[in-house]
Amino acid sequence: MKTEVLHVDLKALSDDVSALRKQLLQEQGPEDYAHLRRVERLGRACSALGYASAWIGPNPISMLLLCIGNFARWTGVAHPVMHGGYDRIANVESRHTSTGFAKGRRRLIDWMDWIVPEAWHHEHDILHHYHLGEEADPDQVEHRLGWLRLSPMPRSLKYAFVAVLASVWKPAYYAPNTIKELRYETKRKARGNPKPEQLNHWSKWVPVTEQGKELWIRSYLPYGAVQFAAIPALFAPLGAAAVGNVCLNSIGAEILTNLLSFTMIVPNHTGDDLPRFDAPVRTKGEFYLRQIAGSVNYRSSGFITDFLQGWLNFQVEHHLFPDLPLSQYRKMAPRVRSICEKHGIPYREESVLRRLKKTVDIMIGETTMPILQHPQPEKTSAPLRTEAWAG
Repeated sequence: MKTEVLHVDLKALSDDVSALRKQLLQEQGPEDYAHLRRVERLGRACSALGYASAWIGPNPISMLLLCIGNFARWTGVAHPVMHGGYDRIANVESRHTSTGFAKGRRRLIDWMDWIVPEAWHHEHDILHHYHLGEEADPDQVEHRLGWLRLSPMPRSLKYAFVAVLASVWKPAYYAPNTIKELRYETKRKARGNPKPEQLNHWSKWVPVTEQGKELWIRSYLPYGAVQFAAIPALFAPLGAAAVGNVCLNSIGAEILTNLLSFTMIVPNHTGDDLPRFDAPVRTKGEFYLRQIAGSVNYRSSGFITDFLQGWLNFQVEHHLFPDLPLSQYRKMAPRVRSICEKHGIPYREESVLRRLKKTVDIMIGETTMPILQHPQPEKTSAPLRTEAWAG
């Protein structure tokens, strides 16, 4: 197994990143909330234009517009809001705070998706962010797809499997996996340490098991009813053909949304130049180091490319400061890069397509991620609490 060594003064790194965080908190204000509202309006406009033309007939323009609107609701609104990115800004509406967004009936308005909001919060905001690159990270690709990497099937079939997975990624992976992780956490709090539920067993997707029922009741049925039945039915006055066309365009948009989100999200932490970690974080400095070393940015020229990439092109900045507004990422990037240069930590930034190629190579077993090793000058006797980074 490959190893990578970084000699970093973790205490000094922690001090520099914490100082930057303090500055950034002082700099956020109403303009950051205005930026979120702009992103939200643009996403809704794309959806509206997509539906306005969807009834005419199946067409790529409607599918693409619906895809962009769907993607924007997730990455441009739900993602930063549920991280608490706007909780500290004055006069922010409750629906744009982590405690009010998509709660109860507002799920239908704020973020009706395959993914259950509270399940996403636990799986992504907590497990992924605070166990980045570890086996405990539910999104650690190399570990989760170990069976595919070791499979004797021809490379062409492996590529085909990845393509199919990418096209149904949200309902096939994120929806059941987020629910599984939330169920396990709920049982852990109630009963101690229950036996983990295996996601890859077919019975977990059928509505006759406990987890399968929850998946269908909270995810598949609500989203399917809204997206592929209720919304197309609104076009009934235009005729049965119009209803069918909207449904077909909605299905096409779902496939595009899955492909787009897979392309933008998975490569952020995958590749033979990004490390994995074989032990829990124990210090704040080590936490910061892992967020930088285990993440990669995409190249972007401005607001439009940021929007189309869901601000996931600033993954290093996001993992250092997940509870700051999206509009802060581009402003803070030069300062984060400067800290990386000071401490000799690679600040990686590449094109999306190059990162996607590196990711697929990991998924099918062509390449392997190294294990990061480094000294730990800060002393501690227990793993770092998951919320301690923000202190």
